[in-house]
This record gives sequence, structure tokens and C-alpha cells, in this order.
Amino acid sequence: MKQNATWPEPLQDVDRSDDALRAWVAERIHRLDADGRRSADTHLVRLALPTSWDIELYLKDESTHASGSLKHRLARSLFLFALVNGQLRPGMPVIEASSGSTAVSEAHVARMLDIPFIAVIPRGTSTRKIALIEAAGGTCHVVDGAADMSRAAQHLAEERGGLFLDQFTHAERATDWRGNNSIAVSALSQMELEPHPVPRWIVVGAGTGGTSATFGRLLRYRRLPTSLCVADVENSAFFDGWVQGDLTVTTEHGSRIEGIGRPQVEPSFVPGVVDRMISVPDAASVAGARYLSERLGRRVGASTGTNLVAAAQLIARMRERGETGSVLTLLCDPGDRYSDTYFDDAWVAEQGWELDPWREALERMLPLGVR
Repeated sequence: MKQNATWPEPLQDVDRSDDALRAWVAERIHRLDADGRRSADTHLVRLALPTSWDIELYLKDESTHASGSLKHRLARSLFLFALVNGQLRPGMPVIEASSGSTAVSEAHVARMLDIPFIAVIPRGTSTRKIALIEAAGGTCHVVDGAADMSRAAQHLAEERGGLFLDQFTHAERATDWRGNNSIAVSALSQMELEPHPVPRWIVVGAGTGGTSATFGRLLRYRRLPTSLCVADVENSAFFDGWVQGDLTVTTEHGSRIEGIGRPQVEPSFVPGVVDRMISVPDAASVAGARYLSERLGRRVGASTGTNLVAAAQLIARMRERGETGSVLTLLCDPGDRYSDTYFDDAWVAEQGWELDPWREALERMLPLGVR
């Protein structure tokens, strides 16, 4: 005779399954996947250096993403991370502390997912940046200064029953560095048929630290001899924190190079995967952006200029040692977002930057063409 199984005493059994919520989450993940399928990979641009050097320089052009910058990958990853972790529900607003490209990209993704998005921005943010965020479907919440942004974003999320995405904490853990949406996997795959397919150096900046973590982890996972260099800027804590081995280092002021540099070492920065750091003056970053813009025939942002200056430093050291090989860096975003700042001579003069000496040095050290 078949008997029903019974426990000696009742078990505590609470069922919180929600089929409607699971379906809502599944639909949003489907939309993210569909967006990825619609998007072609970003281009790898080969810059022409003198052939006698036998050194190649490449730019991974992240400005061609639908939302216009490297941060498009981060935005997709952060939303996917929140969805699969069960943190998002229908009607729940998403809040981020950002006045730049991250906010633009997150607003773009939020609109695609039918999720309300609020960017917490400091007072004085340019009207152009605000317009870009709003054009992508977001709204802006203004606070007095940059130091207040994260705290205000968390408070706003609690007040409105929303989710603070917190890019600076979650960037390195939200990105799947081995596969989905990985800039490192994409770039190394694109290099496979080049004269020097395994780069000697990869150069990235540090904003959240997520990009350097992604590249550094994959390089070690694949057991490649490629070294990772992080280029930092003035008023940023990453360089001193890494050199001193002290992740509590802070600075008094924020970075003037949008998208990179932070007054504290952010949780997503993984120092152990970084082989070298180069501190680049702000005037050099802007000179680098203008120099590269002229060579490409289109404007690039100043964070790309930071990368270019660091790459020029590494290439000069390679030449001194008689090394050959390739250097890969990133074109982070388009320069037309900065027509009233980095490409405005009057604004640059107000910052006290002298660009000509840096420009002349770049022309000597890195005579560029495009192939």
C-alpha cells in the first residue's frame, strides 16, 4: 500500500514566488539581449605610426555605442545585475549619482526597459549635459556639490522606494569580464589578425575602476603577457592610493577630466590587476584630445586624451628599449559633448592650462596618421 510521506513535525514553509514579477524581469532581460543583438561591436581603429618603429597603436572606439560612450556597457551591466539579483520591480525608479556619460547611458537603457530614471547631479552642471540626460529619457535631481551626490542618491532611493545603482561600488562585480558585454573579450578578439595580436600594453583610465578590473582579470585568466596601465588625472586619488598601497587616500577637489578621476579610491577599483599607473596633467589630457581629434577628423573627449598621453609615454619607453609590439587603448566618448569646455579656448584659458607645450611634445613623440 502506498503511503504519503510525512515529516515528524511541520516545517516552516513560506512561499513568496511571484509569477508576474518573474515574467516582468524576464521581459526586461529579453530586451537587453535583443539590444545587444541589434548592436554591432565597436570599431578597432588602427593609428599609423612610423613603420620603422614596428609598434602599432589601436583605439577601441566606444563612442559608437547607441548612447555614445564607453559607459553604455556599464549601464547595461548594472541594470542586468539589478534584475537578476531581484532588486527591481515594476514602477520602481532607478537613481544614479552622475552628471556625465554614465547618466546618459543609464537613462537610455532605463527608457528601453520602461523604468523611471533619475540622475543626481551637482549644481552648476552644464545645460548641455542636462539636455543629453533628459533627451535619453531621464530626469535630473540637483544637489549643492559633487560630494553630496552619492548620499543624496541613496536618500532619494529610500524616499521614493527606488534603487540606487551605485556605479562606483558595483561596476567591477556587475560586469561579466569573461563573456557577456565584456570590452576586454571584444578587444582581444579584434586584435587576433593584427601584426602584433597580443598587445604589449593595454591603457585605460579609472572612473569607477570597472574597466581596469575587466581587462586585468581577463589578461590573467587567459595567461597573457600583456601588461595593464591605468592613466590617472589631477585631483584623483587612484594614483596615490595605488602607489602608496593605501586605498583610504582622498583628495580635496574633484577631477576636471569628465568620466575619469575620483577624490577617493572607489570600491570597484581592483589595484592587484594593475601593472603600471601614469599620472597625466589635465592640460596634457586636453591637448591630447585636440591632437587626436585633428588626426581622426572628429572630436574625442578629454579622457581619451588622457589615454593617448599615457600610450605615448609607454611607446617612448618601448622604443628606448628596442621593443616592438602593439598598444591598445580606448576612445571613450565623442568630443562634441565638450564644445563649450575642452574645445573652447576661452574656457581652457580660464582653467590656467597651457596646451601648446603638450601638443608639441605629442607631435614629436607620437606622429600619428590613420590607416
